[in-house]
Amino acid sequence: MEEKGKILIIDDNEDVLFALNMLLEPYMQKIKVTTQPARIEHFMRTFQPDVVLLDMNFRRDAVSGQEGFECLEQILNIDPQAVVIFMTAYSDTEKAVRAIKAGATDFVSKPWETEKLLATLSSAIKLSHSRKEVDRLQAQMNALKGEPDLPELIGESPAMQKVKETITRLSETDANILISGENGTGKDLVARLLKYYSPRRDDAFITIDLGSIPEQLFESELFGYEKGAFTDARKSKPGRMETASGGTLFLDEIGNLSLPMQAKLLTAIEKRYITRLGAVEPIPIDVRLICATNANLHQLVAEGNFRQTCSIVSIPLD
Repeated sequence: MEEKGKILIIDDNEDVLFALNMLLEPYMQKIKVTTQPARIEHFMRTFQPDVVLLDMNFRRDAVSGQEGFECLEQILNIDPQAVVIFMTAYSDTEKAVRAIKAGATDFVSKPWETEKLLATLSSAIKLSHSRKEVDRLQAQMNALKGEPDLPELIGESPAMQKVKETITRLSETDANILISGENGTGKDLVARLLKYYSPRRDDAFITIDLGSIPEQLFESELFGYEKGAFTDARKSKPGRMETASGGTLFLDEIGNLSLPMQAKLLTAIEKRYITRLGAVEPIPIDVRLICATNANLHQLVAEGNFRQTCSIVSIPLD
């Protein structure tokens, strides 16, 4: 198998679960097993598997497969893009067709042929990763559609020439940037120019105005959430940091961030991963960080009102 992923195996036969766990352990990133269909929601929300290997027949009805179809429906209600492979000792063409129509990705028989099972799971993991990548790219495309045309930086004063020189000097680097200056000095424009002339110019540029996000919405906006994480979370949604992965994240008015929110943001920046609300598995991110503020961050740090940031290049516009 070329790609490793997380697999959830649901079967009422503990011997089958043991055998599959032993067989798949070298090929999988993580494996979870359960004999209880009632545990499906728990594992789907906390483990977030790439692939679900689902027994079609349980103790309640060992032939018709009806309980398996009910489990499939539950899985797809939690995650409509879930990749589910049915497994049964009572396979036939009619059940296979019905399984695919119901939303299953594939169908394997018991006893399984090892090579065929591994090939099926490999394809399923690739499909799962592709679906997640499409969601991320779609979010990036939506963000790129909203980008305005790039205006010019006008001015010939020594201070302006210094800003232009700094932008040119940083154009081929991936350094994190802090732009400081009063309102109206062009911090947003400088941020867009830094992105435009950087190696990430063709990737996403995601802006977050931290002064306008209520603190109670901070985590869901930045880190995203899973379906059911809170009352109005009707479907999963990537956060802006995840959407910006591969590109540039512009944090405007970072000086307005409260200390608890600073801690969460700094952890994500330093560890280079985020965890969606309602999830337990981290998602790696790769962003270039550009921040802007009209506050004196050095003074705020000295006063204990702002955390010491990671290594960052300062561009003052005062």
